[in-house]
Amino acid sequence: MPLAAGLYYFANEEDDWSRPAVILIHGAGGTHLNWPPEIRRMAGQRIYALDLPGHGKSEGIGLHAIEDYARAVLDFMDALKIRKAVFVGHSMGGAIALYLGVHNPSRTLGLGLVATGPRLRVSPALLEKTSTPVTFAPAVEMINELFFSPHVDPRVKEVSAQRLAETRPAVLHGDLLACDAYDEASLLGRIKSPALIVCGTEDKLTPIHLSEQLKARLKDSILYIVESAGHMVMLEEPQKVATTLQLFLSGIVYQPGEAERLSA
Repeated sequence: MPLAAGLYYFANEEDDWSRPAVILIHGAGGTHLNWPPEIRRMAGQRIYALDLPGHGKSEGIGLHAIEDYARAVLDFMDALKIRKAVFVGHSMGGAIALYLGVHNPSRTLGLGLVATGPRLRVSPALLEKTSTPVTFAPAVEMINELFFSPHVDPRVKEVSAQRLAETRPAVLHGDLLACDAYDEASLLGRIKSPALIVCGTEDKLTPIHLSEQLKARLKDSILYIVESAGHMVMLEEPQKVATTLQLFLSGIVYQPGEAERLSA
C-alpha cells in the first residue's frame, strides 16, 4: 500500500515525467474513490489521487481547517519530491486547491475546481447532526441525498452512502467545520494559474452561482456546466468531466524538467 507523508495514494502513470503531476483532492468525508476510474486512470496523465489525513487508508486524524489540509498536501508532495502540480479538488478539495493557488503559487501549475466555491457555508443543523454518533446515521443519509440529482444511477448513490457511512463521525464533522470556516473570496484575485471550474446544474450543495463567482474572480478560468448533474458531478457524469479535464490538462503550459522532483 503506497504511503507518502502518511497519506495513502493511487498513482497513474507515475513514471511519466513528460507530464505534470496532477493531484486529485476529494471532498468532505470522502476518499480517493470519489474520483471515478475515468479520471483516476486518465490516459497520458501523471495522476495522484489522495486519501486526506484520517480518511480512507491514510494515517492520522481528520483536520479542522482548510489550511491544515493544504499543508498535508504539500507534505505529500515534498515526500515524493514533487515541486509543482495541478491541483484538482472536489468541494472541500476544491477549497484546498484554491488555498494552495492563493498561498503557494510557486507550487501551483493549474487548478481544477469541481463543485466548489469561494465560500463553503454549512447549515448549523448539519453541523449539529454530525457532532454526535447518535445523529450521525441520519446526517449521512441527509448528505447523500443532497449529493446527487434525481437522474443518478441508483447503484452509484448506494455505493456513495456506504462509503460515507464508513467515515468516522469526528472526521466528517471536522471536515464540515473546515468548510464552514473557509472564505478566500477576497484573495482569489491573487491566483494567476489557469483554472477549470466544473459544476452540475442540479448541485444543491454548491449551486452554480458559486462557480460563477469563481469564474468572475479567477482571471484565467473556464466554466464548464454539466446538465442534469448534482454535487457529485464526476460520479454522475464521469466521462464528460474526464473529457473536459483532459482538454484542460493538455493545455497546461509545462516543459518536462520544470516541475521535476526536488533535488535529493
